[in-house]
Amino acid sequence: MDKNLVFLDSSDLADFSAFLKRALRLDVNGAVKLRAFGQVLAAYVSPIYAGSLVGDGLTVIGLRTMNLASKIELDGLYSIEQFLLGLDKSIEEQVLTVSTPPTIGRIGWAGVTPPRQGWVLSGEIDSQIVSDWAKTGIAEVAEALPESVGSAIAARVRLQIWGKAVGVEHNFPAGSAFAMAGLGFLQKGLPVKVFRAHGWIRLTSEFGHVLARESFKFS
Repeated sequence: MDKNLVFLDSSDLADFSAFLKRALRLDVNGAVKLRAFGQVLAAYVSPIYAGSLVGDGLTVIGLRTMNLASKIELDGLYSIEQFLLGLDKSIEEQVLTVSTPPTIGRIGWAGVTPPRQGWVLSGEIDSQIVSDWAKTGIAEVAEALPESVGSAIAARVRLQIWGKAVGVEHNFPAGSAFAMAGLGFLQKGLPVKVFRAHGWIRLTSEFGHVLARESFKFS
């Protein structure tokens, strides 16, 4: 059943729309998992994932949270493209209520559950360094993939490159840097905080979070 999300301010809708459009650019068939229990909405996307329903392989999850004007219970998976239709319509009509579209079927990454508690701050990284790691990975992917390569091979090569560890002292995959940059979570001059919990790494800025399992694969 469709549910209505009521936001506090029009700027929240604009920020949410921008976030989802970035996620859609990273995965044109992308989905967003929305969870709300009360007045806090958590929106999860995954620009890099192995595709397994059991969560095997590299999975990088982006998370953005925002406050709602009214309480709601929601746990659903939606097409980003379809959700954006309703969101942008609300922006155009200058209303703060957004109706959710029909849910979609299972996607492997949506069943992966990062820890909710136990996160411990392990350090900070300059945002420019994270951005440089992302650019290096993008260049490596472009160099490794000729235009004629099949989609299955291309996906495997991308996962191999984005699964390599960067920030050796923290052991997180290069794909985490890619997601931080691609989802708009970096701002020059503001550090990225690194948290650890139960084999997971979380990169956090004022604009959002990226979560992934620790990586011990090196070039």
